[in-house]
Amino acid sequence: MAKQYKTIGEEAWKNSVEKVNAELFIFTYGALVVQLVRDYEDCSAVNAQLDKMGYNIGVRLADDVFARTSMERCRDLHATAEAISKVGFKMLLNIVPTITGWSADSREFSLVLDDNPLNDFCELPPRAAQEGLWYSNVLCGAIRGALEMVYMQTEVWFVRDQLRGDDTSEIRVRLVRMLDEEVPAGDD
Repeated sequence: MAKQYKTIGEEAWKNSVEKVNAELFIFTYGALVVQLVRDYEDCSAVNAQLDKMGYNIGVRLADDVFARTSMERCRDLHATAEAISKVGFKMLLNIVPTITGWSADSREFSLVLDDNPLNDFCELPPRAAQEGLWYSNVLCGAIRGALEMVYMQTEVWFVRDQLRGDDTSEIRVRLVRMLDEEVPAGDD
């Protein structure tokens, strides 16, 4: 199954995704974060805004992934983790995080990003790190939003970040509960 997701992700990256200049994307994201820091002056508020933006992106990305690939809905959290890593991240950022750190009850795992493209050309000021800024928190929101679209309520957060001096970046994902599928009003 993992090989299937890898193939789907690579095919989507090659054929289905409109490419944007990486440097333009990275600098635009950096300018957005800088503006949020200026506007809010509180790193926890900036983190919340990045998460909210990411959530809204993730909701739309889930539909985009299904529309551009031959993927069906995943049967469990293990398959979902594979799809996030090998299809979602590959399709959108051209990276494939390593899945690790499964909890004993298989409701929690980590995505380890050896290379986070959002971190390119960026240095986190010591004050921002001390005050708790997670520069790439938009990724956590995007994962949370995409998973909610497939009826999984999750908590997603950064554990480590290369911009804070860690050797790698790690995102933790915890399944809170499966959501009930509801038919929108008027669609029954």
